Parts: sequence; structure tokens; C-alpha cells
Amino acid sequence: MRDDEPIVREVTAVVYVIPTDTPEADGTLTWDKTTMVLASARAGTARGIGWTYAAAAAQNVIADVLADVVTGRSALDVPGAAEAMARAVRNIGRPGIAATAISAVDIALWDLKARLLGSSVAQLLGQARDNVPVYGSGGFTSYDDGQTREQLASWVEKDRIPRVKIKIGESWGTSEHRDLERVALAREVIGPDAELYVDANGGYSAGQAVRVADRLTDHGVTWFEEPVSSQDLAGLAVVRRQVRPDVAAGEYSWSLADSARLIAAGAVDCLQLDVTRCGGVTEFLRGSALAAAHNLHVSGHCAPNLHARVGVAVPNLRHVEYFHDHQRIERMFFDGALDPDGGIMTPDADQPGLGLTLRESDAERYRRG
Repeated sequence: MRDDEPIVREVTAVVYVIPTDTPEADGTLTWDKTTMVLASARAGTARGIGWTYAAAAAQNVIADVLADVVTGRSALDVPGAAEAMARAVRNIGRPGIAATAISAVDIALWDLKARLLGSSVAQLLGQARDNVPVYGSGGFTSYDDGQTREQLASWVEKDRIPRVKIKIGESWGTSEHRDLERVALAREVIGPDAELYVDANGGYSAGQAVRVADRLTDHGVTWFEEPVSSQDLAGLAVVRRQVRPDVAAGEYSWSLADSARLIAAGAVDCLQLDVTRCGGVTEFLRGSALAAAHNLHVSGHCAPNLHARVGVAVPNLRHVEYFHDHQRIERMFFDGALDPDGGIMTPDADQPGLGLTLRESDAERYRRG
């Protein structure tokens, strides 16, 4: 390390808990709040931020395990810091909380590096495209028909997003009839031209998923996310071989190895990656390259204002999930949150770092630690 290189002087984290605007549910979970753990990394007068949507325990991992191995390193050597963090969590286990903590810090370090260099993250990574396609994501199983109509119509008619996704697999797959009614409703609302996606969140068995998929094709569904649990690689592969919609999974890939297993099993048509879970920007780029080597697209899962910045560097990116909860929080908290008008998000190449500034006064009321 050269004497003139900027040094990471401090790594910290803050927890925010934000109530949802209405109770929400998918096929296998219900919730009424979302937790964000926001990491900060400082070098000189510059500050980089990154975040993850995870349990508050990620803050403790950042403070007790990761901060010491990152502090004192060159702020320009983000891959080196990523490797140091991965090694530091060996005895506590990388999957889950540790992976989310690593992700938040890694994102903050890329934001910091770009700011130190007077560049945007998009320019620093190298842009393969000017913008990223998005799809509207929500359509929770807890919504009544009126809520579903209002949300879908807003995306397609107001924002002109030409692709949307709803949740199915309600109550662990025990409400197939309502699932199919809701799919029919969604098609009615968005019209014949918009793309329609569904996400079962692992709520079905393999045989059940195949039977449901036969009905989904009647409504032109082209994307079937987690028809069975992402832990069931054999089940995903069985479903994929028998259905017409593309099968997608990967939001619970906590490392490159998890993505490799999904690909090797022939389990997906499109690999999902979540920059707030998989290991941050560093691992998102590696996972995308792995998918490209197998002629697969990738899709950014949730956290749209982060995936827009890394997604422009990925030639094989299919789209980014404009998830209702996360876009709402990101608009509440950050100056620089992007508009999805026309079904795309376009990062500003002239803005330093991620191009996002935390409005601390707005976020403070939700702070929990």
C-alpha cells in the first residue's frame, strides 16, 4: 500500500425499522415492518454508504467482526476488503446475517472509493448500458382485489412499466383457487401486452407447481419465481423441465458458491442475485460473470436503487425488481432515488458514488440503534 493511498478510518452501522404502509404477505411469510441496516465507511472527509434489508443483528456483525478487518486498509482496495471480511466470518458462518453484513459494508466501500476518485459507481465499474429495465413487484397475497388493482394500474398506466409481478402460493400453497383468481385479475388490469410474472416464494411442492404452471400459461405468465423452495435444487430442476414460464431463483444465494450450485443443478432460466445479500457489489459482479459463462441472464432482487447502479455494469442483466417496500423506503430516505418511468431506471453518471444522499433528519424517526 502506497503512503499516499486513502485509508479506511471508520466503519459503523445504524439500524432503521420502517412500518409497511399496510400489512403484507407472500406465499410463506407475513410482515408489517422492514428493517434496514445502513453501513458507513469513512476515509478522510469522504463517506460511503451501503445497506441491507436484514435483521438488526447485522449491525452487531459489522461492529464486532467486520469493522476491525476493514479499518486501516486502503479505501481503493475493495476486493481485498471483501476477501478479508469473508475470511473473518469463518467461525460464525457466512450464510444469512453475516452475508448481509458483508454486503452492506462492501456496498459502502464501493461508494466510498468512487467518491474518493470523483466518479460515479456506474462509471467506476464500467457501464455496459445506460439504464436498467425494471418490473413492478408487489401484489401481496394479503391485498384485496381493490389494492391489487390500484397498485398494478399505477405501475402500468402511471409509470408505464411494461412488466409486473404478484405473489402466489398463498398459505404454503393451500389456496390454489385464489392464486389463479388473482393471476386472472392481474392480467385483466394490466391488459394483454404487459408481461406478467408470479412469485410463489417456495410455497408449492414440485408436482403442484407444475400443475399450477399449466394454468398460468392461460394468462400469459412468463416468469415463475421460486415455484418450490430454493433449497430444493432437484425440485427446481424438475419444475423447470416441465413448465413454459422461465423459472427463477437465487435471492438466497449468500455467496458465489450458492449461485454455482443453482446453475450446476440446471435449476434456473434466470439467476437472481441480491446485492444486499450475496456479498455486495463485489460478489454481484462475480455472480453475474458466472451466469454469463453459462449463457444465463441475471435479475437484481429488490433494493432497486442499489441494483440500478451495479446493474448498468452487467451485460447479461435482464431486469431489476422495483419492489414496493424497498422503493418506498429508498424514496423516503435518500435524495437521488431514481424514477422508474417508462420501465427503466437511469443512474446519473455525473453524481459521485452511488448518487444517493441519506436525508438523516427524515430517517432519524425510524432509527432503532
